[in-house]
Amino acid sequence: MEFIKELFLFLKTRKRYWLIPLIVVFVLCAALIVLSSVPALAPFIYTIF
Repeated sequence: MEFIKELFLFLKTRKRYWLIPLIVVFVLCAALIVLSSVPALAPFIYTIF
């Protein structure tokens, strides 16, 4: 959790607010990849697309 706090502190002090949507997209893609590797959840993810 310390990494996340430091990341947001960095974004706040450096005025890099435009990086927040990029980080959110990367996290969502990573979560989708992890969830698609679980066989029981794969049919539910395929119905999204």
